[in-house]
Amino acid sequence: MKIADLEFEPFIDADNIQKRINMLALELNADYAGRTPVFIGVLNGSFMFFADLLKQITLPCETTFTKLASYYGGLSSSRSVREDVELHTNITGRDVIVVEDIVDTGNTLSYFINKIKMHGPASVTVCSLLLKPAALEATIEELKYVGFEIDNEFVVGYGLDYKELGRNVNGIYRLVSS
Repeated sequence: MKIADLEFEPFIDADNIQKRINMLALELNADYAGRTPVFIGVLNGSFMFFADLLKQITLPCETTFTKLASYYGGLSSSRSVREDVELHTNITGRDVIVVEDIVDTGNTLSYFINKIKMHGPASVTVCSLLLKPAALEATIEELKYVGFEIDNEFVVGYGLDYKELGRNVNGIYRLVSS
């Protein structure tokens, strides 16, 4: 499949994504039973994962979004975080679950977790669809729920993009090496 000027091949199909999301939701429902967490989706990439995950959450919860960026349309992180949408929900004393599409270097997530902690939440946990362990530059103790660990490859689809394209693709595709 061609997106912009690059070729991508199938990597994780939609059925496997949905099965893994169901498992993550079961874990979250069990771990947060009796509580009312606030789920924070990190836009733009997490929107599909966030929506499908929340459909499976059976406990009372609130939802909100923030928009962070560090890729700016390229193939690798710029290492500079841009916050386009600030968090306006009161999270003081609340259990917060950050929902990410992918944890790559971990720098953007570390930045956001530190910002959240300044508001005094009861707890902060991260749920990410994808994790690239080989790319991590920061230790993220809050990262408890991971859909899939993948190699340090560039991927698109299911909310992830290349040059803002490919987010609507059902399933996840990886860059074809040349």
